[in-house]
This record gives sequence, C-alpha cells and structure tokens, in this order.
Amino acid sequence: MDPLIHLLHNNSKLTPAELALRLGTSESEIEQRTADAEADGTILGYQAVIDRQKAGQRGVRALIEVRISPEAGGGFDRMARRISRFDQVRDCFLMSGGYDLAVIVEAEDLLEVATFVSEKLSTIGGVLSTATRFQLKAYKEGGFNVGAAVEEDRLLVSP
Repeated sequence: MDPLIHLLHNNSKLTPAELALRLGTSESEIEQRTADAEADGTILGYQAVIDRQKAGQRGVRALIEVRISPEAGGGFDRMARRISRFDQVRDCFLMSGGYDLAVIVEAEDLLEVATFVSEKLSTIGGVLSTATRFQLKAYKEGGFNVGAAVEEDRLLVSP
C-alpha cells in the first residue's frame, strides 16, 4: 500500500504538514497526491469512528447473510451493487462460504430492519434466501477498541 494512503487510512486527521514530515516530502506534493487519490477513487471518503453508545445512538445494526443466484455475464456484481444502493445498507461484501453477500444495515429499530428485509431485499429477483443477525454489543470497531478501558491482555490461568 502507498505509504501516504496507509497513513491516511490509520489517521485521516493528519495535516499535510505532518504527512510531509513523516514521508520526507513537501506539503504541496502531499496535497497533490491526496487530491489525485480522491479524484481516481482510491480515497472514497473520510469518517470518524464513533462509540455509538457514548454518542447516544440507539438504533440497531444487523448482518444479513444473503444467498443470490449469479447472473449470466455479470455474476454477483450487478446484484450486489443494486443491494448496496439502499439507504439502510452500510456495507456490502461478496463472501466465500455458505452465503454470497454479507450486508450490514443500520436502522432505527428491529421493525425497520424487518421491513427492509421483507419488502425490499427479499423481493429482488435472484435473492434466494436471507438470514439476519443483530449486533448486540461492539468491542472493536474500525480498528478501535470500544467502551471500557482495555483490560489485562493475559487470561487468568486456573488450576
């Protein structure tokens, strides 16, 4: 991975001056390379990783396992892009194993997720089945530990 992209991926708040210092180049070079990466789609956007509980977000997040029938000439791509366009969909991944797509959705409550699955997702031609699993608690998100302070790394050994 490009060292600039790596640094921005780990901390997008670094200023061009800080990036230039770390990479041994000029601020203008950093600004140009960053603009180029944004323009060509290498950098898709910037966001903060939020502790949802501390932020007072009471909505729900669910992982929906989706089995789909691949399309001739397009495989899974067209269907995955179609599903990705729904507002509730936060992430969508092609997976190996027992299902084809992992779809992460965020909603206000369980009913909104159920409505999404039954009225939008399941009604798409080519969707064979879904299985929905709700997030109960986050321990690590976006590479950051969530919640209480990190406890002792070592597990207790009992006789």
